[in-house]
Amino acid sequence: MALWLAVAIGGALGSLLRHGVNTVFAALLERPVPHATAVVNLIGSGVIGLLAGAIAAGRLPMSASMRGFVFAGVLGGFTTFSSYMLDTLTLAYSGEPGLALLNVTLQTMLGLAAIWAGYALAVGLN
Repeated sequence: MALWLAVAIGGALGSLLRHGVNTVFAALLERPVPHATAVVNLIGSGVIGLLAGAIAAGRLPMSASMRGFVFAGVLGGFTTFSSYMLDTLTLAYSGEPGLALLNVTLQTMLGLAAIWAGYALAVGLN
């Protein structure tokens, strides 16, 4: 139960951070899309890479609850792109570069197809 609570609190914090970035970009630019999303995705990917590397190198001990809070919670609420990138890196480092490439290709293509289908369905419901 503590892990679930840690993820929920972290997710709320990450979502607030994400909204903050969107708000800043909206104030600075006439059109924050895609700049705010790109910045969030790049920051999230850099942070998750740094933390995962520090944990793997034994330089950053982290309990299961803390990992849930930071990885699934804060970073998941901030951007799931960072998890997508970490999954891809993990596949590549595990000696499965073909699966890493397949992961990127399929998730991107299927994600675009899913958003197109959902949008088309919603617009068609008018």
